[in-house]
Parts: sequence; C-alpha cells; structure tokens
Amino acid sequence: MKKLLITLVSVLAFSSAQAKDWKEIRIGVDATYPPFASKNAAGELEGFDIEIGNALCAEMKAKCEWVVQDWDGIIPALLARKYDAILSSMSITEERREKVLFSDKYYNTPSGWVAKKGAGIDPSDMNQLKGKSVGVQRGTIQDTYVSEELKDIVNIKRYAGQDEAYLDMKAGRLDLLFVDALAADGGFLKKEAGQDFEFAGPMITEPVRIFGEGAGIAVRKRDTDLANKFNAAIKKIRGNGVYKKINDKYFEIDVYGK
Repeated sequence: MKKLLITLVSVLAFSSAQAKDWKEIRIGVDATYPPFASKNAAGELEGFDIEIGNALCAEMKAKCEWVVQDWDGIIPALLARKYDAILSSMSITEERREKVLFSDKYYNTPSGWVAKKGAGIDPSDMNQLKGKSVGVQRGTIQDTYVSEELKDIVNIKRYAGQDEAYLDMKAGRLDLLFVDALAADGGFLKKEAGQDFEFAGPMITEPVRIFGEGAGIAVRKRDTDLANKFNAAIKKIRGNGVYKKINDKYFEIDVYGK
C-alpha cells in the first residue's frame, strides 16, 4: 500500500510538472487566404485571423508565435507538435473532430460560387453545372462538398492555396470557383484581379455535416485547458468591443453569425 501511494504521488507530481501554463503559444496558419491570412509586401502576416489571434493572445496574456503552414498538412503538423493551435479559418466539422478538439466558433460565413460576369451560369441548376471546371482549395469544406455532391457532374481542379485558384480563374482556366464567400469577396472580387468576376447563384451553408458550425481554433484533443482559454478569450473580445473593431476593419457585416 505504501509503495502504491508513493507511486501515485510520483505520477501526480510528474503530471503537475508537465502541465502547461500556456504563457507561450505557437499558432499554425495558412497564409494564402486573404483577407483572413496572407503576407504583405514586407513579408509580414496580416488579416482577420491574424488580428483575432493576436487579440485572443493579448486577452490570455500569452506570447504567441505564428507558424506558417500549407493547408494540406495543417492538422498533421499540429498533431506532430509543430505548433499548439490552428487559427486559420478552419470549419468545425465532425470529420475534423475525430482528429482535433475545437474551441467555440469565432466566425461563421457561407460558401459561394464565383463566375465571370455575364457568364450566365446558375450553379443551383445541375444541367448548367455539367462539364464545368470548378476550382477549390484542397482539403477545405468546399473541396469536400464538390467531391461528394458534384463529382460526377463537374471537373474538379484542386489547389494547394486559394491564391493559385484565383490566378487560374483570372487566366480563364476555370468556369467557377467554390470558396468561402467572404474570402472570395475580400481576397478576389474587391481587388483589381477580380473586377470581371461576380458571385453566381445562392450562398450555401448546408449540409451542416460538410459545412460545419463555423470556424474554430483547433488544438490537440488532450489540450482541453488551452481550448477553454480560447473559449473564454473569444467571449471576452466579443463583449468588450475588440472583436467588432477587428471585424469592421475587414467586413461590412458581423461575420460571427447567429
């Protein structure tokens, strides 16, 4: 009994020693997704995700380090401990929940179709979609949707970064883009490169199993304390006006959603 007690005390002491205070947090981000995350001419990270992340870290009184990571490997790199959290417009879906733990949402926006002005394509009409080339960023919820729902109807072209898809759209190598509506609006349509393009058809938010419950911050499943810290900080910046200030810098609507 005495030996068992000593062993138990040793285990508890070791666990306590290993517990993190989260004063330093490494955050993974895909920097090819304006206006949420991209690099400016000086090579510095900027965008809604970056400012929200910095605001959350300030609220948690933590020093944060951003780690740029390609989207394709963003979850594997988290699990491999390259960083502690992913704050990169990642939609909360059941499939991803099998691998990671999510915070509460920090924004929720629909997906939309982008076409050349005057193309006359209605993506809600399957007959008009037949044979069209559709660009999506690989591994996104938009990729999942077209792969599951439209694989026998459209020609899917997948890209490692959203910027690459915008370039091919402008070059005429795509008929349609399927992308987060606000990412397309701020990252393409409102820029010079996107002046000849527009949204086509209705915005899409269903089914929830694919499009999720909004964008959340992903952490490793065992790091529940870190997820809770992010949850508390999200609630705080929503209530003290910091979130609104950042939101209004980038968007004309409250992207938090209902």
